Amino acid sequence: MTPHVLIAGGGIAGLTAALSLHAAGFARVTVVEAAREIRPVGAGLNIMPNAVRELDALGVLDRLEPDAVRTRELRYYHRSGGLVSREPRGLGAGYRWPQLSVHRARLQLALAEAVRERLGPSAIVAGVRVAGLDLLPDGRPRVRLAHHCGATRGRASLEPDVLIGADGIRSAVRAALNPGEGEPPWNGMLVWRGVSRVAARHAPDFMFIAGDDRQKAVVYPMTAPAPGRPEVLVNWALAMPADRIAATRPGASYTDARGDWNRRVPLDTFLRHYEGWEFDGVSVPGILRAGDGAHEYPMVDREPLTRWSHGRTTLIGDAAHAMYPIGSNGATQSIADARALAHAMALHRDPAEALAAYERERRPAMTELQRANRRLGPEAVINLAHERAPDGFTDIDEVIPPRERAEIAARYALTGAFDPETVNAGSPWEVPLSALP
Repeated sequence: MTPHVLIAGGGIAGLTAALSLHAAGFARVTVVEAAREIRPVGAGLNIMPNAVRELDALGVLDRLEPDAVRTRELRYYHRSGGLVSREPRGLGAGYRWPQLSVHRARLQLALAEAVRERLGPSAIVAGVRVAGLDLLPDGRPRVRLAHHCGATRGRASLEPDVLIGADGIRSAVRAALNPGEGEPPWNGMLVWRGVSRVAARHAPDFMFIAGDDRQKAVVYPMTAPAPGRPEVLVNWALAMPADRIAATRPGASYTDARGDWNRRVPLDTFLRHYEGWEFDGVSVPGILRAGDGAHEYPMVDREPLTRWSHGRTTLIGDAAHAMYPIGSNGATQSIADARALAHAMALHRDPAEALAAYERERRPAMTELQRANRRLGPEAVINLAHERAPDGFTDIDEVIPPRERAEIAARYALTGAFDPETVNAGSPWEVPLSALP
């Protein structure tokens, strides 16, 4: 009998896992999502070429690209305005697949549409969250589910053959497997995210990261101008220490990462700290003022786990390895996890062996990537520029030699397995026909 796979979480990790399992021959897959519906919320994402390759293999890329931008270049700037580094991205860097900048909601909806088309309209069940988990003697999970859709309230218990925890950084599945872990650790920084609709002439046609380790701005377009659509969507994310903001906000208190993670705040919460930030003609304050507000989050990650899989239960995406938002790796690695997991399940008939094989492949690399992001990954280049030339520079080559800048970028790409040579070799997770049920 075809095993029943239950996926907790209808985000990018969970939906990609459902599609990957379907492609690998698994027909009984159910995604439960705590939200009452999958709605167009969130901000922007950068999907690296290694993950775009996997979306292409799943047949999702064609429906996604019309509402995305192929990122051609990434620039790093000193906070004074000086250009620290510029790197070609995607096809321009020699990859066979592009790097995509896209609204999170557009990717999530494209994945959800594909799941319903291929696995049936009932494959995604909204308004259901994991309320508890017990591991049975044979390794199977007994999952306690709480229903809260509309007027419907209730609880149920389900014993799937496999449980995949794809329910994010505050994963209920992870918490059940690791009782007492508590809240994600906070590094004292706040992050604000938002989307602005601006005239194309005021928007960058490249992605840029500016500032240093104490104040930063990330800005990139997510749509391109088109006939009848002269404006473009621009994603922005800012980061600053909470104590600096608290000093200017009477009554504000930031002591940990608990509380509302989806708090809307007015732009004047942080706007004045970015006055004068302009990079090659792109005004950060101008972009911010075109937004309709921001969402505020603590900058958190998770401590690396020594184990993801317990019997027939495992973790993927942020539930397994939430990391600081650096290097465009959150969604990218979630997609890679999903593909690797489905591949392992296709090659190993015993579910527990499959999950163990998946973990052996993915966990060591993701642990190193989590640690690399704590060291600020490729963004370390702007910190070096600030440390060595706090007041700015005339010639960046005298501050950080080209070879050193290139080594920082290359080292991070190898850590995440998204260097051109690795990516262009093709997907390692294509399931051979002989393995299909």
